Amino acid sequence: MDRFPLLLQLCGTIQAMIQGSLFEPPARQTTVRVGPAGWHYKDWEGTVYPSGKGRSFDALAFIADYFDTVEINSSFYRPPRPEDAASWARRVRKNRRFKFTAKAWQRLTHEREGSTEESLAKDCEAVRRSMAPIAEAGILAALLLQFPWSFRCSQENQEYLEKLFRLLREFPLAVEVRHGGWDREPFYQFLKENRVAFCNVDQPVIGNSIRPGSQVTSRVGYFRLHGRNYKSWFNEEAGRDARYDYLYPKPEVQQIVGLLRTIQQNAEETYAITNNHFRGQSLTTALDILEELDARPPDVPPLLAATYPHLAH
Repeated sequence: MDRFPLLLQLCGTIQAMIQGSLFEPPARQTTVRVGPAGWHYKDWEGTVYPSGKGRSFDALAFIADYFDTVEINSSFYRPPRPEDAASWARRVRKNRRFKFTAKAWQRLTHEREGSTEESLAKDCEAVRRSMAPIAEAGILAALLLQFPWSFRCSQENQEYLEKLFRLLREFPLAVEVRHGGWDREPFYQFLKENRVAFCNVDQPVIGNSIRPGSQVTSRVGYFRLHGRNYKSWFNEEAGRDARYDYLYPKPEVQQIVGLLRTIQQNAEETYAITNNHFRGQSLTTALDILEELDARPPDVPPLLAATYPHLAH
């Protein structure tokens, strides 16, 4: 029997896999997707990405090679152009497990003073248009309404949330609140009735800040890690980098993984987003979480392993 044609066919299959046409990252042993908040930071050059990378380098595709999710951070500052959102959806397509989460525009959460019913509806329409390409691609896991610590638990604020839920009802929504006054069963029941995910947060617990938990109020479980930099968290003179400059030690990672396992038991999909982004620490924390969840070392970007030697197995 002539084996030469079979050998040629096998070689062709291997070549196609190398070129990526048949590539699909191996399925993880857990339903928890873990990834960073954002992918474009200047201080990641030389730590995560190659220094002096050319325009052909695709940072988002690079992240999607290692993680199954990323939270879109730039959407907080302004709604992305629909064509940019469509491009992001295409660039992660190689990883068939990949899904985005996205922060909603700050006008909805942090710049509400002077807002009217008309302007709110207009702003929500801008958000809907910007996120439509990702939602239509079936890879938008949640649109996050992230409120500051100053957003307190009140009837007025709960009514405002109801308006947002109505105006953005075509998207899977999640809410992050940081003040401990929201940590009460009636609020969680309110979210369940509206099928909105509660975003559990790990943050410096100062005063009446909400503590990390494992609440699930919709089909999506959500957990965000901001670090525990107590010194800079409420320091108005500290910049963004200083506020999120924190590397979780192993005992704290294990504590958070325990909460994630509880969330996982009660949600169809669970997302853990690391926001301690300075010098790539969010990626390091995400990889540490994945290792604890999977009980096996994850793949590690080479430059990151050189910066954080404990990642090099």
